[in-house]
Amino acid sequence: MARDFYAAVNNEDYDAASKYLHKDFTFYVQVDHPIQGAEGFVASEKKNFDAFGEFSFRILDLIAEGNKVAVYMLHEGKHNKNAIMGLEPKGNDIRFSLMMWLTIEDGKIIEKRAHFDRTDIKEQAIR
Repeated sequence: MARDFYAAVNNEDYDAASKYLHKDFTFYVQVDHPIQGAEGFVASEKKNFDAFGEFSFRILDLIAEGNKVAVYMLHEGKHNKNAIMGLEPKGNDIRFSLMMWLTIEDGKIIEKRAHFDRTDIKEQAIR
């Protein structure tokens, strides 16, 4: 399920991705900043894809135990479209790793927590 969910996100097929999300879904981009529901998640992801040309990611590792799934990914893209994190695009190539921590309930993703280095992304965007 996690691989199919991220394939849908990577293809920007947000309707398909939303079908994997529980009705009570919460997305934590940062520890204390929850985004509620599929609509909030789609808006957050769309903002990322809209900032980059040729933005994509690959799953490097995926480990599941009980109702938890850890997904380690590599994101790559060219920041050449819209501002992100308050930074205007300069056409820089951006590459960063990301860890996602998913919780599954009733066969759907009820919680998604993102862990990544914002400073690394900003440094790549402004160089």
